Amino acid sequence: MHRYREIARDLTIRIADGDFDATGMLPAEAQLAETFAVSRGTVRNALVLMARQGAIAPRRGSGWLVRTAALSQRFSEVRSFAQWARSRGMEPGGRVVAQQRRPATPTELRTLRGHGGGNGQTEVLEVVRLRTLNGRVVMLERTAYPPWIAPLIEALPADEPSVVGALESQHGVRMVHGEHSIDAIAAPSEDARLLDVRRSSPLLRVRRVSYAADGRAIETGDDRYLPDVMSFQVQASLQGTSLTRRPG
Repeated sequence: MHRYREIARDLTIRIADGDFDATGMLPAEAQLAETFAVSRGTVRNALVLMARQGAIAPRRGSGWLVRTAALSQRFSEVRSFAQWARSRGMEPGGRVVAQQRRPATPTELRTLRGHGGGNGQTEVLEVVRLRTLNGRVVMLERTAYPPWIAPLIEALPADEPSVVGALESQHGVRMVHGEHSIDAIAAPSEDARLLDVRRSSPLLRVRRVSYAADGRAIETGDDRYLPDVMSFQVQASLQGTSLTRRPG
C-alpha cells in the first residue's frame, strides 16, 4: 500500500474514534508530516484522498475540516444553538454584523401576528449575526423580532453568544416551542462575502419560528449553515420522527 493511503486510513480511523472532535480541524500539514515522518507532499496526497472520500473538507486559509462527528441534538429538546454547542463541549460565539428596525414583510406579519406577535404590528427588528463554534464561522443568522421583544434584543451586547439564554436569564422570556423547515440554497453574493465562500456555494438553510410559554412568537429566523461543518439528520420510525443537528 502506498504510504499516503496508509496515512489516510490512519487519520480516518482517528476521526471515527473522535480524536479531532474538540476543534473540528486536523493538525497542520507540517505537523502531520512530522508525526508520520513523511514529506508534506505525501501528507497532502493523503488529505486529498480523504476529501474525495468525504471525511474532510478544505477551508480556505485555515487547513482541513473534519466532516464526520458523532455530535447531535434533537430539535425536540428545544435548545438554542449556543445551548446545544455548550452541551457538546464546544464554545459558541456570535457577532452582530447588521441591525435595523424595518417594516415587516407579509410573511413575518402572518407568522408573528398569527402566534401572539401583536395585532397591527408593522415593524420588526432585523439582526444579522455570524455564529461560530470554537472560533470558526459556521452559520449566518438573520432573525426578525416582533416589537414586544425588540428593545430587549437591542440592549444585548453585539457579541452575546446566546440570545435565547440571555432572554431567559435576564428577562424571564423562555423559548418552549419551535418550528423548523430545511432546504438547500446557493449562496447569494452577500452571504458568500460574510461566510467567506464562493458565490453560489451550497448552503443549508433552516427557517425557524420560536415561541414563548405564553404563545407569543419570540423570533422568526433564517439560518444558513456551511455544509462542510454542519449537517442535519432525520430519524423516523413507527413511533415518531426526530430531527438532529450535527457538525458535518
